[in-house]
Parts: sequence; C-alpha cells; structure tokens
Amino acid sequence: MELTIYTKYINSPLGELEISATDEYLTSVLFVDAQKKPSPRKIETDFEPEIIRQYIQQITEYFDGNRKDFDLKIQHQGTDFQKLVWKELENIPFGKTISYLELSKRIGNEKAIRAVGTTNGNNKFNIIVPCHRVIGSNGSLVGYGGDLWRKKWLLEHEAKVNGNYQVSLF
Repeated sequence: MELTIYTKYINSPLGELEISATDEYLTSVLFVDAQKKPSPRKIETDFEPEIIRQYIQQITEYFDGNRKDFDLKIQHQGTDFQKLVWKELENIPFGKTISYLELSKRIGNEKAIRAVGTTNGNNKFNIIVPCHRVIGSNGSLVGYGGDLWRKKWLLEHEAKVNGNYQVSLF
C-alpha cells in the first residue's frame, strides 16, 4: 500500500519552506529556492495532517527564539550509514558546532569524513536535523545544501538565542 504524501509551503525568515509528510511522519523539510532544491514544486494539498501543524508551530517557536529542540516524528530514507550520520546530527546541542572530522569520529569511522560530508548534505530535514551545525575543521562555513548564507544566519540566530554573539565550537 502506497502512503499519501501531503505537501505544504510556508514562509520563513530564510525563505519559503516545503514541508512534506504522511499522516504520521515528516518526510522532508527543504528550502524551496536553495541551491540544492527540492524536486519541482508539488501541488499543495488542502488536507494538513497534525504532524505538519506541529512542525509549523515548532519552527515558528524556533525562529521566535522560544524553541531549541524539535519533538517531531521524522522518517529518514537512506542507507544504514546515512541514518547513523543523521541520527548523530541530532546530538549536536543548540547553538554549538562540530567539524565534519568530529562527526566522523562520533560515528566511529574517522576515515569516512567525505561520506559523512556527502550524507550531511543529503539531509532532507533542514533545521530540525541540524546539519547547519557542522563546519570545517578550521572553523569555516562549508557544505550546506540550504546555501551558506542560511547556515550563517542559523548559527548566528542560535548563538544570539543562547546569549552569545559568536558561534561556539562544541
């Protein structure tokens, strides 16, 4: 049986977001005009499952500076390796950053740094699975599918919410 995927578009401080979900899980949250765009614009559905309403509420709280963690059911589609990397991203605290090398070490395979970077770039859950918190070993902002200006904005937003004015390394 094929699941129905519902799609909703919302505006955010970083541009339009495309939210896709089943009745129970988010299946993707992507920036519409990012360099790494979602597939061609989908038909927006009239029915809005509860999970999409929850997402809209939580992302609004995040942008307002009133939420640091997301409590949403998401469904990753990928290999076991990819799922391991994406799960580890969720362990990076709000307002902190780690390097791609550190992320590789955390999954137990320091030599997989390139595969970790590629997997990070294929994250389909912008902001809520915080791939924006992974930076280069030298502290540079590299490798964000939602465009580097958004990565910078998100890191500065989180630092400001935490009362800092500089991004801090974890």
